[in-house]
This record gives sequence, structure tokens and C-alpha cells, in this order.
Amino acid sequence: MASIRQHRGRLLIDYREAGQRQRVYTKLEDNAANRAKLQRIADQVDAALSGTGNVLAVLQQAGLLQVTAPTPPQVEAPAKASPEATVAQKYSPQFSTFAELWFGEFKVGWRKTYITTVRGILDQHLLPRFGTLAIGSVTRAQILDFRSHLSSVRGRRPGTKLSPARINTIMLILRQILQEAADRYEFTLAMGKLRPLKIPKSDVDPFNLEQVHLIINSVRIDYRHYMTVRFFTGMRSGEIHGLKWKYIDFERRLILVRETIVGGEEEYTKTDSSQRDIQMSQVVYDALQEQHKATGKMDYVFCNRAGEPLDTNNFTKRIWYPLLRHLSLTLRRPYQTRHTAATLWLAAGETPEWIARQLGHASTEMLFRVYGRFVPNLTRRDGSAFDRLLATRFTSNTDAGRPAASNEGALPEAQPPPMRAAA
Repeated sequence: MASIRQHRGRLLIDYREAGQRQRVYTKLEDNAANRAKLQRIADQVDAALSGTGNVLAVLQQAGLLQVTAPTPPQVEAPAKASPEATVAQKYSPQFSTFAELWFGEFKVGWRKTYITTVRGILDQHLLPRFGTLAIGSVTRAQILDFRSHLSSVRGRRPGTKLSPARINTIMLILRQILQEAADRYEFTLAMGKLRPLKIPKSDVDPFNLEQVHLIINSVRIDYRHYMTVRFFTGMRSGEIHGLKWKYIDFERRLILVRETIVGGEEEYTKTDSSQRDIQMSQVVYDALQEQHKATGKMDYVFCNRAGEPLDTNNFTKRIWYPLLRHLSLTLRRPYQTRHTAATLWLAAGETPEWIARQLGHASTEMLFRVYGRFVPNLTRRDGSAFDRLLATRFTSNTDAGRPAASNEGALPEAQPPPMRAAA
């Protein structure tokens, strides 16, 4: 007997046919009117199950199920489909229908920029490729063929292809859609055990102190304090662009990171650990004091003449890259200012725990993983300190390793074992 149930606030029809449980999901909210509407359809399903009609036709007529196209001819179908696959292909909706349902249900928990990213992936890649297929009939062979196709798609810049990271993002969205459908319609996920592509490790390329000094002194005067704060706090673009005067504590010399600008809108910080208090160095303190004279009556610390926060793309294209070209410096993303702050702190001998807190890292693990190669070069903590310790306590090898003449702080001289009389 068909029954009306709800899943995540939406109604569905639950019934069994030929011993298999079937669930037909809808976009209808759980209320009395919608339950009454679905109950009428459920009664028709019961009538069809009793032999007086066709369940598939009832659901199609009610607009709850769409007939899906067969598997594209370029992908060879299996000679004999399993009963589970047949049921999934017969009763699961089109990929396009379910993908839109999934997008509508989950986007409420996403940031604006992520909504734009997912929407673009759906429209550009997933819907054109899988849109007309029954979501339960998508095979592993089709998925692998799709991933192979992505490797030949042109990237944003001329002469480039989609990067492994971009392909992995597209495949992740596909996996999430198929996983949700598999849970609802009870079929086996075709992407099981499919590993993501290996992403080449990107290396950090920070500026040295001389280059930082050159950039700050060469940038437009209205960006000089901005660059100073950015280089010596390690703040992300969204964090410094979303920085408001109410989060500047001159008395305690702290910058309170509480908001960020994402896609032109105020958002919560990237992670919970990104909510942090950054200690002002004297240089940063002085820069913010001077900046307060210019924008102290505005909400945002760094803003345009209208009081609006700086735009990341505008800064990058019109200020950052032209400045680097003018100074004949290697072109690097503005994010390298964050790496620069980390490496300068390391060079100054600050503790890793303190640096991690300033950057908003939950632990020092990322610090050592990203900046580990800079620690020996900048702090000389590469074993040479131990060599110097030994050099002050021991003479050269010509003395056969005996202790130095000075006994101050030296290790006790080893006593030779007693001589035994010859037999």
C-alpha cells in the first residue's frame, strides 16, 4: 500500500512493487493540503498495483516521474542488466530533475561564491552530459569517460586545459548528486572507490624583506598603509577588505578578524579558527593610526571614496600586477603576501604556535607542511646550532675526542677501566 512520508521537510510517496521498495520524491512541503494532493496520487498508485493500471503512467501523468533517454550509443550497455539496475533506471528521475532538486535543497547552507561555482558546474558540464539519463542508470564507464573528456576541455586562459584540481571539483559535485540519489532510490553508487586525480604540489613564493620594502615604498600613496598591514599581518584578501574600524583595538593593539568579504558580500570567516586576534607590530600600529585619519569616519578601514570595501579583482588587476611589472618582480598572486608574513615571522624566531594563531591555523601542522623548507634557511635551526654547541665543548679530531682544556660546563672525562694483572 502506498503511503505518504516526508524527507527533509519534503513529501514523498513510499510503496512496494514486485518486492522492491520504491520512493518517489517531490518538492512539496509537508502540510495538510499537499498531503491530501499526494494521497490522491497514492490511491491511484494502489489501484495500479492491484492490476487496474500502470504505476509508471500514473506517476508520469502526475508530473512526478519523467521518461529518461536510453544510454548514449557511444557507451556500450551491459548485455543483461541486474534487477536492481532495472528498477533504478525505471523509477529514478532524470539526472537533470534530481540535480535541480538537490541544488535547491542544499544551496541554503552554501556561500554565495560556492553557489555560483556549483551552478556553473551543473550548467557547463554535468547537465549537458548526464541530464537526459535516469540518475540510477549512470554507469561507472560513463563517469570515467566523462572525466577523460574533462581533461581535454579548454581552461580559462588560452592554450590551457582544465587543471586536475578543477576536474576533481567537478567530479566531487557529481559524486554528491549521485550519492544523494543512491541513498534515496537505493541503488549502488557507480563512483565507489574512484579516487581523485593527483594534484601537483604548489610551492609558496614569498617576498624577501628588501622586496617588501620596495613594494610598500613604490605603491600608490593611497595603498601604502594597506600594503603595510597586508604584508605584516598575513590577512587574506577577504579579511583585510572586510576589516572594519570597530574591529581595531588600538588600546590593546589587536586586529579582530571577525568578518570577510566574499563575492562582494559580508560573510563569516573561512573557518572557525580564522576568527582570531592579530597582534599589531609597531609598523602596523603606525600604519593604522595614519589610515584612521583618512577613513576613520567610514565603516571599513580600507575602502573607496564611496566608503565601500575594496574589490579584490580590481586591486589585483589595476594595482598589484602593474606594480610588480613596474618593479620587474616575478608575478605572484596577492596571496603571497600572507606567505611573506609567515616566513618573516619565522625568520624573526617567533614560535610556531604564535605564528599559527596569527594566521588562523587550527594547529602548527599546516605551518610546518607549507613553510618547513624556510625554517632552516631563515632561522638556521638546521643542526648548525648543535654543531656550535659541540664545537665549544670539544676540540678537533686531532685530540681523539678528548674533552677541551676548559672544564667549565664540560662533560666529565671518562675514566679508563682498571688494568688487570697479567696471568
